Amino acid sequence: MKLVVQEFLTLDGVSQGPGAPDEDTSDGFTRGGWFVPHLDEAFEALAGEWLAEADAFLFGRRTYENFARDWPRMTDHPFAATLNGLPKYVASNTLTASEATWNPTTILSGDAPAQVAEVKRQPGRDLQIHGSARLAQSLLAAGLVDELRLAIAPVVVGEGRRLFPAGGAPTGLRLTSHRTTPAGVSVHIFAVTGSPDYAAYGGGA
Repeated sequence: MKLVVQEFLTLDGVSQGPGAPDEDTSDGFTRGGWFVPHLDEAFEALAGEWLAEADAFLFGRRTYENFARDWPRMTDHPFAATLNGLPKYVASNTLTASEATWNPTTILSGDAPAQVAEVKRQPGRDLQIHGSARLAQSLLAAGLVDELRLAIAPVVVGEGRRLFPAGGAPTGLRLTSHRTTPAGVSVHIFAVTGSPDYAAYGGGA
């Protein structure tokens, strides 16, 4: 399977709490819900296209628990059947089988990159990470991510956990497509190419 990271970001790179003020208040974050004002039909249609490419999902514990709490109750949402029905993998050393009740769920404990690499070897299309920025960072550093789908909202929140923090792994990318929704969300899709290239500017055309 292809490992795809899908993230909502602010213009200053924050990925924390896009969906609601109380979605993720860890580390005292109080500015959640910044993506919602920029949702429109065009973006929801695009999100539906991405979801249709999934054969499984991969989460960190916090995102898994949020999704597991909300999606089983949203049975009338057009995305619910896919999210509730497809296999879910959770990279966690603390989640227990009795707590992982959003079936079908498999817990990946111990060496997460090694276990994710094993899941990737299974046949299929997308293994999608939704949110779970810390997990995405570790898998980028391990060279396991194949594609980034970044939806950037036209807002600066000034604080919060970032997808690409200082000291993160250098990563080369190749832009494969981009678009902007009527509500102003800038969508960029990148293939991960390995280590970045470096050069010195020599001037001239």
